[in-house]
Amino acid sequence: MPTRLRRAAACLAAGALALSPLGCAGDAAAPAAGASTACDPGAAATRTASCVDAFTPGESAGWGMDEFPDILYGEPRGGGLAAGSLDVLSLGKSGEIVLGFGGNEIVDGDGVDFLVFENAFHVNGDPEKIFKELGEVSVSEDGATWHAFPCRTDGPPYDGCAGWHPILASPETGISAFDPAVAGGDPFDLADLGLPRARLLRIRDLSNFGGGDNAGFDLDAVAIVNPARDE
Repeated sequence: MPTRLRRAAACLAAGALALSPLGCAGDAAAPAAGASTACDPGAAATRTASCVDAFTPGESAGWGMDEFPDILYGEPRGGGLAAGSLDVLSLGKSGEIVLGFGGNEIVDGDGVDFLVFENAFHVNGDPEKIFKELGEVSVSEDGATWHAFPCRTDGPPYDGCAGWHPILASPETGISAFDPAVAGGDPFDLADLGLPRARLLRIRDLSNFGGGDNAGFDLDAVAIVNPARDE
């Protein structure tokens, strides 16, 4: 088992402790709170997540840990309108994760700036019946100061939240994860926060739903629509 995966399993076993580049939160070797160390701004630029800066699994997390962190990297593998993807990491109840894009940043451009993909779907194909697990999305330039998108949890619509639009993008279907018109997923615009750019993205489960090893927000992928740098 890779070292990072052993650390992740140990964090989960210890009970909702944060996974950092060096260990679990509370470990002597772990970096100080607010430090941003895992996502190197000098790394290769990517338009999908390519580093995990921190992961604090919540209660009943675990699904996807056997492929962590690679399961979060690259484009989503959407299941379509009526089926949720299984290519996900379950954050657990109130769990949260911080992701980066190597040396890339999200910039405020025309319209949607980035998409978050969670395995929501329409129950029995009915768009009025949404299987959702909502998450709060925040962005940061330095990993210390965060700006959260206001998330309407009493919808629908659940404006400003992630976790309620099915994923249509997938390498198997050829649907691009970088085109908001066809990709599905949940769209976000930095202009809504008055921000010109962001280097890190944080997702926090709000659903507190589920059990076993697949509770909470099920994250498939994140894609930058308006990047500072093309890959």
